[in-house]
Amino acid sequence: MRLLLVEDDPAQITVLLPALNASGFAVDQAQDGAIGERLGETEPYDVIVLDLGLPKRPGLEVLRHWRARGLTVPVLILTARDAWHERVDGLKAGADDYLGKPFHVEELIARLNALSRRASGNLRPALAVGGLSLDEDRQHVTRPDGEVRELTGTEFRLLRYLMLNPGRILSKAQLLEHVYELEAERGDNLIEVYIRRLREKIGRDRIQTLRGQGYLLKR
Repeated sequence: MRLLLVEDDPAQITVLLPALNASGFAVDQAQDGAIGERLGETEPYDVIVLDLGLPKRPGLEVLRHWRARGLTVPVLILTARDAWHERVDGLKAGADDYLGKPFHVEELIARLNALSRRASGNLRPALAVGGLSLDEDRQHVTRPDGEVRELTGTEFRLLRYLMLNPGRILSKAQLLEHVYELEAERGDNLIEVYIRRLREKIGRDRIQTLRGQGYLLKR
């Protein structure tokens, strides 16, 4: 799952980047509002973390621009803990959630996972499709027969995106865009390799190949 982090505090970035990566997010980062706004409009993110106190362009202005232009990606705003008015303004501008600083990274990640599930129409506390259950904390999948299979980081990101979009045909290009960050090396064969690995772990018939179109996770 691909995430945009718009934050200018180096100490915060140092803490958040490895934690988000370890939790299965492919993270792109912007340290000012102008770059963040451009990336949010041009790249297909699944969720955005937006600080409000940004150089060049305030986070609230960035958020208003995104919503005015029809950007519907879930946005979690970061605010000073005592700035209740910022939280209110952010929610009015179209934020989906907020978190006051300082905060625990574990809470941020839990909120991001919940936002992603909600955006896909999955209101359950855990991600489950067709008997498959994905543990987003431990990054393993439980099959319908109860067998638990461990996942690598890339396998986890790919399976999570497929499970957030069950029954939907996803092209290789779409999967690459949502599994890898902007600067990562990409290639069609990478998706083929990891689809094959996932089939070995969840069942070969669970992911359907539609020639010339892409892949579909059966419900």
